[in-house]
Amino acid sequence: MKNIHVLLIPYPAQGHVTSLMEAARCFTSNGLKVTFVNTDFTHKRVMSAWSETDGPSGLMQMVSISDGMEPCDDRNDFGKLTKTMFQLMPTKLEELINDINGKDDEKITCIVADFSMGWVTRVARKMGIRLAVFCPTSAAVLAVIMSLQKLTVDGVINSKGVPLKDQMIHLSTSMPIMNPAYFFWLCMGDPITNQIFYDFLVVDGKEAAEDAVHIICNSAMELETGAFALFPKILPIGPLLATNTSTRQVGHFWHEDSTCLTWLDQQPIRSVIYVAFGSITIFDQQQFEELALALEDTKMPFLWVVRTGTSGDNVDYAYPSGYMDRIGTRGKMVSWAPQQEVLNHPAVACFMSHCGWNSTMEGVSNGVPFLCWPYFADQFFNKTYICDIWKTGLGLKKDDAGVVTRGEIKNKTEELLSNNIIKENALNLQETLMSGLRAGNSSNKNLNKFVDWVKEGNDHM
Repeated sequence: MKNIHVLLIPYPAQGHVTSLMEAARCFTSNGLKVTFVNTDFTHKRVMSAWSETDGPSGLMQMVSISDGMEPCDDRNDFGKLTKTMFQLMPTKLEELINDINGKDDEKITCIVADFSMGWVTRVARKMGIRLAVFCPTSAAVLAVIMSLQKLTVDGVINSKGVPLKDQMIHLSTSMPIMNPAYFFWLCMGDPITNQIFYDFLVVDGKEAAEDAVHIICNSAMELETGAFALFPKILPIGPLLATNTSTRQVGHFWHEDSTCLTWLDQQPIRSVIYVAFGSITIFDQQQFEELALALEDTKMPFLWVVRTGTSGDNVDYAYPSGYMDRIGTRGKMVSWAPQQEVLNHPAVACFMSHCGWNSTMEGVSNGVPFLCWPYFADQFFNKTYICDIWKTGLGLKKDDAGVVTRGEIKNKTEELLSNNIIKENALNLQETLMSGLRAGNSSNKNLNKFVDWVKEGNDHM
């Protein structure tokens, strides 16, 4: 019997790859055959960090195509990367699909594309292949993209996505209030990069979302009822977690340091501050030292993910003088952690986070309270969900010089860990979120609905 063959393609950033990889594992466990397409650069990183025991299943193959950039180019320049990909990758993807279909009698009948890779819609249309869109962010972020025309007509933004006045807005009465100054394409860095993201990623993402028959999202109905009410086309199938399939998370760009799990085993229950800011956040030396000294001042055990120059990001921090001697075994620093296992560990008391959506979903799924420190893109809005809507965390504030001081960090940590209401909210939200994955409940039903649609194959072309 032939398998239905689906091609998946993420945007080449860590959170996009890991979440779509978890979706891929859900598909293969439901009998779909998956070809997972990374860029050449990302493919090398993922495969080198992938342990033998976590390798692809028989129904999933990992392939890659060029992102159009030179080997020496800086792929942390997301503006240049995005522009180059959108110009050169469509032809490469078309060639790959033709090559696969020429050799494989199980031809690709559906493409699932990250909404940040909106150019894929034109390839799917040209080749007569059904298209679904994957949303690795909150549904609210995609709701903003799908509301661009309304936002322009209402005078909230101009045709280039720039806010026209200083005002808070509601996309609908059932959605959280939003500050247009923090729309994610305005938080990518410099104005030129912001504009590239708007012109290529946002506008094309809207086209892809409109073209797609289905949009699947790494979220849950119970987390974002307003966004799903506004756009019922978006199907939440989350949280997409490795624990759903009883395996370790895959798709990482770096090797995970599992020694931190042994260290956590030696700490008292709910005593550890877990500090991790994802794959992109970079601090200057002053801010790094403030954070280091704040963690020292708390007198609590802490697990801190510190990406260093060895990760290829040219990040090298100097700890304050004598710091390691003073900290001793109370602090554990690693360059990359098995985050889902860490957050699931009973020793963890709270999560100091950049509020990336994957980290947000992982923290919520484990009932862990947050200390929110957003860095860019959608992270500012995710903080709004955590602090103002779900009330499962507190935000860290910068001083007039733009620094989050050691005093602010220490005080907010103490405030969070003494707040039983926030802890209770976090545990209640965890139960609500995880119940959606059970057979017959919302996320589980949506996943089955989507898989059934894919399996219908050519019947509805």
